[in-house]
Amino acid sequence: MLYARGIPFTRCFDELNISKEQRELVLGIHLEYIKAGAEILETNTFAANRLRLVEFGLEDKVRDINFQGVKLAKEARDISGQPIFLAGAIGPIGANIAPIGDIDPEEAYAAFKEQTEALLEGGADVILIESFSDLQEAIVAVRAVRDSCDLPVIAQLSFAEDGHTWVGHHSPAQVVKDLTDAGANVVGSNCGVGSQFTLYVVERMAEAGAHYISAQPNAGFPSRNYGRFMYQSDPAYMADRARMMIESGARIVGGCCGTTPAHIAAMHDRIKDLNAPAERRVVVQAGRSLEKKPEQYQTIEPTPLAQAIGHRFVVSVEVDPPRSINPVKDLEGARLLKEQGITTVNVADSPTGRVRMSALSMATLIHQQLGLDTIIHFTTRDRNLMGLQGDLLGAHVLGVRNILALTGDPPRQGNYPNTKAVWDVDSIGLIRLIRRLNEGYDLAGNTIGQPTNFLIGMALDMDAPDLDNEIKRFEQKVEAGAHFIMSQPIYDAEVLERFEKRVGKLPLPHLLGILPLQNHRHAEFLHNEVPGINIPLQIRQRMQMAGRDGKEEGILVAQALLLALQTRVQGTYLMPSFGRYEVCAEVLKVLNLKPEIIDAY
Repeated sequence: MLYARGIPFTRCFDELNISKEQRELVLGIHLEYIKAGAEILETNTFAANRLRLVEFGLEDKVRDINFQGVKLAKEARDISGQPIFLAGAIGPIGANIAPIGDIDPEEAYAAFKEQTEALLEGGADVILIESFSDLQEAIVAVRAVRDSCDLPVIAQLSFAEDGHTWVGHHSPAQVVKDLTDAGANVVGSNCGVGSQFTLYVVERMAEAGAHYISAQPNAGFPSRNYGRFMYQSDPAYMADRARMMIESGARIVGGCCGTTPAHIAAMHDRIKDLNAPAERRVVVQAGRSLEKKPEQYQTIEPTPLAQAIGHRFVVSVEVDPPRSINPVKDLEGARLLKEQGITTVNVADSPTGRVRMSALSMATLIHQQLGLDTIIHFTTRDRNLMGLQGDLLGAHVLGVRNILALTGDPPRQGNYPNTKAVWDVDSIGLIRLIRRLNEGYDLAGNTIGQPTNFLIGMALDMDAPDLDNEIKRFEQKVEAGAHFIMSQPIYDAEVLERFEKRVGKLPLPHLLGILPLQNHRHAEFLHNEVPGINIPLQIRQRMQMAGRDGKEEGILVAQALLLALQTRVQGTYLMPSFGRYEVCAEVLKVLNLKPEIIDAY
């Protein structure tokens, strides 16, 4: 696809991920495949290992190219709103390993491990090892991935027309056994040959007892026409063979070289009736008609969160809105949380200054579709005083009545650095404004008839660099009328101890921020690049020592903090990195409560 768009083979395709001029091209191609019906999206990182990048003088860019490769795929997923899996693509090193070649297997192992760690840092959901001709090199790659993480691993070899690997002449049965023994979760075939020969390989793998098989054939054999490479298989043909592969035992089907979005669309249509899950439609339900005039309304009941907070331990988990009009993926995340016993989620308002679906719209969908209580992050960045009050009144009518009052991240951090923020008021002024609405008046003193019944939250950074200023603003927010506190993530219980030594016991219910760490690189990134997050050296060292078990170590760190402070705070809110809600569910297990009895959540 990149070649068809004018990128010559003499250029490093993977480098486009970090090219300001061409990254949009990569993003656009990702979006085309999602629109066609793809459910797994490969990153543009096939040749982004140190040994292959040296050809272009880019060997010091391994981390950046792979990290941004995942970020581009993730951005496409966010824009589409579809629940797409992001597969971090790893190809061979481009030279034979010993004893066939001169490359030491441990040198190849180090290159694969370095690439894997960068893909993990970017947030890949699965690692896809593909287009290997040498079974032994593929085993080295699987071992490097397995030593780095516990994500699902798809390992695919290329087979010749005789049904054996190009190097070593290994059979499909031998490939299944050796790759499964090495730690691959899915074994399959890609590239090399077209659909008919790949179907043969799938059949042999199924006969060998493979439980999970993948198949990504080329779109036939390429030919060179007028200086361009062309692939012969049309979409209908590949779609028919994809269905045959599934009927023969494949669980994942797709395409490799020459496979366009048209091919993927044809496959999607041809196989959609095979074990297809029931379609879940997202419908915004209309509000009930109002039979009484506003002045005749009865007293508005406090939200479930308002009734719980300060009386029992409260848990909320953050859900980010999509960067598109499709909220399916995020609704599915909220649905998972509900199944785990969580009854409150908080929804961010275009964090880091990037355009997303409005937090109010997302919170309304979650509230109406799933019956969950929501805390909406509400910023003063994008609305003037009229807009702030109008949106708040609308939120109240829609049932979104828990508000975290924020100033908002500067637009220069996001996609529109030249956009001017409004900021008629800051977060302190917003708290005062909401309090006035709760009293039945707008900020100008005009009556609004029925008073609102918002629960007002305030943000707090207990480990701020300028703690004197943070304490001053904290006291002003309390005085302005805040009802509860949501603090920035911390990783040391002593942070709360030190803060309370300065201000005394916190006067409002406190939801402690917890952001589970995924691995050492994630910890270093948060500590060094994200404002408001300070991770102690000993925690970062623990994450480094954990190696491939970083996710489990991050859960233990979060659980230890929750245990240490659960009697000193009134609740917690968890922020799942890369949308991994299951990690938050693991953290909460330390509370020793079964999901069906967690009525406080």
